[in-house]
Amino acid sequence: MGMTRKLNRKDFKDSENPEESEKRHKEKELKPLYKELLYTITHILGKTHTKEQYSAKQLQDYIKEAFSMTEDEHKTLSEKVQSMLAPIYSLMVTVKQAKGILGKDISGFSDPYCLLSILCEDKESRAGGSSNKPQKAVVRGSAKGLVLQTTIKKQTLNPIWDETFKLEFEDISNANFHIEMWDKDEEVSLVQKFDEFRTNIHGLRRMIKDAKKLKGQDDFLGNVVLKLKDLHCTEDTWYNLEPRTETYPDRGQCHLQLKYIHKERDETLSAGRSPYVNYCGILQQFVQAHISKQQDSNPWKGELCGEGTALLEHYANQNNISPFLQDLAKWVAYSKLYQSLEVDSTVLFQQLTSIEYHWDQQELPYLQKQELGDSLHGFLQYGLCLVSKYRDIYPPTPKTTPRLQTLLRVLVQICKTRAFQKLNPAQFDLHVEVIDAVVNGTEEWFNIKKGLHQPMTKDPLESIGALSQLIGEVQEDIRLSKDVWNKVFVSAVQLDVFTVVYRKLDSLLADELQATLSQLENQMDQPLANGLFPVYLNLQAIHKDKAFLQKRGKLLQLTSFHEDFRDALPYWLNKAFSTTMERVEKAVHVDQLQPLQTGGVPIKHSSSAVDIAACLHPVAQLWEHLSWPDPEEAFMLMVKLTEDVCKIASTYCQMLKTRVKELSVNSDRESAIKMLCVVVNDLEHLHTVLTRLPQQLHWAGLRERTRHVIGDIQFQNTLPSQLQHTQSALNREIRSAVETLGKKLNKDIETHVRNMASRQRLPSRSTEDAVVPLMKYLEKELQYMNENLVQENFNSLLTPLWMNSVKILHQMFLQEDSNLVYVQRLLYALQCLEQCFHAEGNGLSLETLHTEEYKTLRANLTQNSLSCNQLIEKFFERKVWEQKVFNGEKYGAVTLITSYKRSENKLHVEVLNAINLIPLDSNGSSDPFVQLSLEPKHLFPQVEPRSTKIKNCDLNPLFEESFELYVHHFSSLLESKVTQNSLFSH
Repeated sequence: MGMTRKLNRKDFKDSENPEESEKRHKEKELKPLYKELLYTITHILGKTHTKEQYSAKQLQDYIKEAFSMTEDEHKTLSEKVQSMLAPIYSLMVTVKQAKGILGKDISGFSDPYCLLSILCEDKESRAGGSSNKPQKAVVRGSAKGLVLQTTIKKQTLNPIWDETFKLEFEDISNANFHIEMWDKDEEVSLVQKFDEFRTNIHGLRRMIKDAKKLKGQDDFLGNVVLKLKDLHCTEDTWYNLEPRTETYPDRGQCHLQLKYIHKERDETLSAGRSPYVNYCGILQQFVQAHISKQQDSNPWKGELCGEGTALLEHYANQNNISPFLQDLAKWVAYSKLYQSLEVDSTVLFQQLTSIEYHWDQQELPYLQKQELGDSLHGFLQYGLCLVSKYRDIYPPTPKTTPRLQTLLRVLVQICKTRAFQKLNPAQFDLHVEVIDAVVNGTEEWFNIKKGLHQPMTKDPLESIGALSQLIGEVQEDIRLSKDVWNKVFVSAVQLDVFTVVYRKLDSLLADELQATLSQLENQMDQPLANGLFPVYLNLQAIHKDKAFLQKRGKLLQLTSFHEDFRDALPYWLNKAFSTTMERVEKAVHVDQLQPLQTGGVPIKHSSSAVDIAACLHPVAQLWEHLSWPDPEEAFMLMVKLTEDVCKIASTYCQMLKTRVKELSVNSDRESAIKMLCVVVNDLEHLHTVLTRLPQQLHWAGLRERTRHVIGDIQFQNTLPSQLQHTQSALNREIRSAVETLGKKLNKDIETHVRNMASRQRLPSRSTEDAVVPLMKYLEKELQYMNENLVQENFNSLLTPLWMNSVKILHQMFLQEDSNLVYVQRLLYALQCLEQCFHAEGNGLSLETLHTEEYKTLRANLTQNSLSCNQLIEKFFERKVWEQKVFNGEKYGAVTLITSYKRSENKLHVEVLNAINLIPLDSNGSSDPFVQLSLEPKHLFPQVEPRSTKIKNCDLNPLFEESFELYVHHFSSLLESKVTQNSLFSH
């Protein structure tokens, strides 16, 4: 702590007893300091600025504990101190300045000076008078120095002196400090007086007043009287100048700095050491004692107990140690304590700020300058050493990382201080020094971690394992550098520590990787490749962090690290394929082909379908983790991965077929159908998984990367076609399974249709009752299929089932005789089947249902299910439709006017004429007439046909005849029936 002590050779002897060393330290170092403190307590002057004032007993008890002195040692040292010579008490006064004093000269200014003295109260009482003012003759003629005088400041009301005096005294209890301010009155000639009068007419009254004074007598400006026993050890205050009369009560202020010091102390105390060195030793001992008594583990924040603070203040004042030297001692002490004890960095900040404040105000002695320079430079080197080991000293916790930030700020503050810049002329770039410290510390950390993970043997697998662990440590360190430490360094010293650390670790790791992999040349096999895979993944993660680098100038050494793993790549793909295949085989082996149930949501596929989706997911992860940078090689890699996925899918399909055969051997029909439904759903689920494969493997991104090396045709003919081929094969398997389900249903449907159309049962039940068994069967089976098949497969089942159902009905229609009841049942069955398969829009669409075969069958069944009268009605409806759509006049035209009288139930018909009739006779003409009748006749049996007159040899006859046809009881049917008008040639 600032003390220079030569160590003897015996100080370094390993055989030295620690107790002897401690005893010698106590004798040579602690006891002299202890006597200094006892001497200080014995001769205390003034009060300290602590909150509490302490008695001599309290102070002695404190130092006895702080220095670990026994009672006997304390008694012995106290007796020695009591026998020593007492110091010479002195009050050091610095008269700084005054302001607002009275102007005593005719110019309105004064020529002030001050008289300083210490007077005892008994002497003052014997002097008598209004005040014991020192006389000027005493000042000039005093040989004892009892009264001291400042210099005279000419013509000012705000004089500045900044002069220091030391006033000795013997007893503090009854002594007062006096300072009086006077205006110097110089003897001037009469001519000068008149000159002043001419320049200042207002000074006439003052001239008259001055004329009444004694020749050469000075003017009193004010005084300050202070009792010594009421003063603190140090005072720095503006005091009001007090008048002797009330004439001018406001006489301005005077700024004084007061300090109690020992002008002389017993020479046997210090043993040749300066008070500054003793102060440093006392300070260090007090701090260590205080920290040792702390109950918690928090860093020391610079505070001492009241007794320690009071003693340091007394000792510094008594030995006249300047504030600059006190702050210097604290900086040296605290900066050294920082290296061994838990000291808060803010304490160092405070001392640096104080040193910067005092630097231009006070000149340090040479030795202290050298000590300050060495201390600042030494702490910088120590701080840089801590920075190089920041990983171990300041782990990334909320408690320790702020300490690292504060340390860096202290280093920055040191370099900014004028003291450091003056005392260390050599160029010192903190930014460069911190970078060097981080780089060296990173290399040292890397070598330590490398040693910790050093393989015990030369086995390649063990070497790979050690490399993997080392890379894992590096990856974590890079993450912490990016997320934690970079913020600290950037905020404190504007250093991107992540970039510095990343580049250094990149270089070290590249060398280590090359050294390890060179030992594995021509030895690659599956176990070695398996061990290298996590190494590759960690390197890949580290390489991705390069995106956070601030400067991209120099090429990273790990840029092409993937090339070192090219030999292991086929083994990784083989491992992924074989592992996935084993998992799929195991999943199918334990699969009971039962639909899963998760909560209230039914899952219609089995466990193996879920497992295969999970098994294929790592393949996509493998592609993502590899992130192979070479575009052409990445394309070939994707081809291999896609091929493996397709192989796995095809193998899974075959294994499912085998599995369902095994489980169906001893199963009933319903269980077998249910398992077959689950298989269909599993295959559909696999089809969905394969559909998502291009997105999972990011084919679009690969297409962009390989566009300059792989053509569109080659890309499409390789990856998509490969996947489409597998999906097509899967679709065929799904259709085959669906057809298997449909064949059983078709056979049952045919049986129900035959039973429904059996001639023996035709008269026994109605058409509706005959169709009920068929519809109940379909409702049951379709509901079962809908519950056990996913929607896509259920729809795939419905279409062929509908087409086969139509085909069965058509075959039954063609095979049987045209029995009316039988045909009506077939038609009704067709209508019911259509409604069943359409399911009010939830099933097959009408476009799908209305096939050509369906339309043909429906038309045939509709016609064959009609009676003779219904056929006649259909015939006339057809005629009416043909007449409406026919536009030509091949046979000519006839004009009719018809009206129906509902009240009379009569149809009124007027036949007007005919035109352009065709000639039917040999003479080239015709004999036309018109016949009217109501058709069909079975609806109008009582209405006889009516005819007009015959018009001979006339192709454009004019008839103009009217008729009334009675339609009683059939008026409601007239709108849908036909009035037939026939034109004949007689």
